Amino acid sequence: MEYHRQLGLSPETFETVLDHVERASYEGTEYRHVPDYRRGVERGTVLFDGAVVRGFPKVPRTLVLGAGVPQQFDGPVAVEEKLNGYNTRIARIDGDVLAFSRSGLVCPYTTWFVERRLDLDPLFDDHPDTAVCGEMIGSENPYTPHDYSGVDSLAFRAFDWRDRQSGEPLDVRGRRERYGEYGVPQVRLFGVYDPDDAADELREIIDQLDADDREGIVMKSLDGVTQLKYTTSAANRGDLAYAFSLPFDYGQAFMFRRLIREAFQSIEWNESPEQAHKRAHAVGEAIVLSMTETIERVADGEAVGERHTVRGDPAAIDDLLDHLDAQGLTIDVQADDRVERERDGAERVVTFCKRVQSTNDTIRGYLDGQIVRE
Repeated sequence: MEYHRQLGLSPETFETVLDHVERASYEGTEYRHVPDYRRGVERGTVLFDGAVVRGFPKVPRTLVLGAGVPQQFDGPVAVEEKLNGYNTRIARIDGDVLAFSRSGLVCPYTTWFVERRLDLDPLFDDHPDTAVCGEMIGSENPYTPHDYSGVDSLAFRAFDWRDRQSGEPLDVRGRRERYGEYGVPQVRLFGVYDPDDAADELREIIDQLDADDREGIVMKSLDGVTQLKYTTSAANRGDLAYAFSLPFDYGQAFMFRRLIREAFQSIEWNESPEQAHKRAHAVGEAIVLSMTETIERVADGEAVGERHTVRGDPAAIDDLLDHLDAQGLTIDVQADDRVERERDGAERVVTFCKRVQSTNDTIRGYLDGQIVRE
């Protein structure tokens, strides 16, 4: 396959990329994916049965809205909601609709969900070279569970429309109109703003999202090319609580970046000493209380890890567990039930824990008297 032509690379450059791709298979078809960013190739780019599905570009972040927005944009800015879930790209290849993870793996569970819950055939009939880009959200998902009102299990929200080979985006207005025509649910659009005057209005949006325990916003030029993100304090605290509940499995860089976001937001928001103290108290609780809870659980003999609940066709759940096992993850199934739903018939509901060995072993060692060498 002349993948280098589809990627716009010279044969020599493509050969250097091939040194870093990983192989995988889905239903007997072998494919390759790029797990990390490489020269000229986005993370998650997939080479599948002669077709290319470009990875989703990395979106930069601003820590200061008032300065970052006018520096990044020289024209009107569309502001949409950033949701807390997992990034999914959907493409149709040789008649099969497939859902790809951020790193480029076909997720059998997400693919099952898309086939069962979204009717994308009319879209792909009219636009066969499209990659439908969006977020899978809800409390019942195998990667990033988060409660959203109106989502009782799992749902999809589109946030981009791209050519699957070139990665070029559709403009924001055209994208929202097209998804509307095909009945594809989308992320919320807050409005279009002038970059020099946007800070105050964006502050109001962020404050409301923060109060609602939602993640943040993504700002885009109207042509969809330039993007910028910003997250709420609630999202930062949630990330910190999650990271410190598994303190020996998440790196210091992960934690430090979120603490920096809190500090810069406090300064831009011009908080009083009392407000800054309240923020510091909330951040401290997120860090310390989640960590002490984990230590107590290990002390009581429990194994800690990432807990998830999923529901779906029994075969789809089997495929998901096999998929996670193939990635080298240790999965402990904690509950496994079957339920009858009027619309879908029998479904399997599984709660499982992805065990994180470093946190379990390190905490147990310290509880048993292991010396800390600093």
